[in-house]
Amino acid sequence: MDPVRNPYEPNAGAMPPMLAGRDVLIDGFIAALGRIEAGKAPRSVIPYGLRGVGKTVLLNYFEGSARQRGFFVAHIEVSDNGGFLYKLVAELRRILISLDIGAKVNEAAKQAMRVLKSFVIKVNFAELSAELGVDPARGEGDTGDLAVDLTSLLVAVGEAARTQGTAVLIAIDELQYIDEREFEALIMALHRVTQLALPVLAVAAGLPQVLAIAARSKTYAERLFDFRSIGALNEADARQAIVTPARDQDVVFDDASIDRLYDCTQGYPYFVQVFAYAAWNAAPASPVTREIIDGIEPIALSGLDEGFFRSRYDKTTPGERRYLRSMAECGTGPYRSAEVAELIGQTINGAGPNRDSLIRKGTIYSPEHGYVAFTVPLFDGFMRRIEPDFVRGRL
Repeated sequence: MDPVRNPYEPNAGAMPPMLAGRDVLIDGFIAALGRIEAGKAPRSVIPYGLRGVGKTVLLNYFEGSARQRGFFVAHIEVSDNGGFLYKLVAELRRILISLDIGAKVNEAAKQAMRVLKSFVIKVNFAELSAELGVDPARGEGDTGDLAVDLTSLLVAVGEAARTQGTAVLIAIDELQYIDEREFEALIMALHRVTQLALPVLAVAAGLPQVLAIAARSKTYAERLFDFRSIGALNEADARQAIVTPARDQDVVFDDASIDRLYDCTQGYPYFVQVFAYAAWNAAPASPVTREIIDGIEPIALSGLDEGFFRSRYDKTTPGERRYLRSMAECGTGPYRSAEVAELIGQTINGAGPNRDSLIRKGTIYSPEHGYVAFTVPLFDGFMRRIEPDFVRGRL
């Protein structure tokens, strides 16, 4: 069929043609925006889950919804090298400059800029103070205590937004990479903003380890944030994600093809898009049949191996790869850490450095004490494909 008309989006983070199975989360977020507009204080939302479940897609949807209501949006993607605080301050600077534009002088925005200038000077981000056109505030944002100073800054931003009749959404992707000291400061700042019912809302997305990060931070983190686990689509939602975009193009996937596609992807949204995209391009005409799915499976898997799985694999050391291959040897997971270590002839303590390094890289996580699991769905199959031979014990 015509690849130009192909409705599916096999690109990481791209909005799929049908955002299926996430209605509860979307409705909750829309309600939070409404509460902000009504002068109330909603809980900040943190969807978390494995890679490929659509966390970034949801975050982008939330940002778009906020912008449609006239909110200012600070988008921050945390990298494995950190950098959250700098990116946050740079985004807040951009927003404050926008808030101050207009014939009417916005004194609240000016004051927020003064606090921002004090803050960036104190944390050695002085280059961000350029073009602010104000003197630094005295006694606000300049104590040297990150939590205290970030609180002063977010409160000032919230007051500036309220004066202008708008709100600010802070959207954070890859939250698991955030420095824990910075996360604790952010929690304290958002807690104070919530107490004052200021129009500042945060939404973040991350891997499952964000729960552990939050637990190690302030005790009220669980009350401040609405943590929502998202995972694979059930069969009905996956069917909707496949069928609806095709139907809009007068194309049919027959029942057997949908069943087979679900078996291949296990309902993970990104994989559904990859397989449906490949099936559309391979089918000569409607309907798409099971034989088409059987034919494109190796092509789709090869594409995932090179474009999705391989990027995680290439960031690992030989010792870490050995640990990952041992996990895959144990089945689908979660895996007992002791069993993984035993397969490669190590004690738990001996395997600990590779395990901890893989957790820091976001390749695996610990769902509970004594267990590990992949953060990437179906990664066990990739490890068996790329390293078909596994030798037990020490090499």
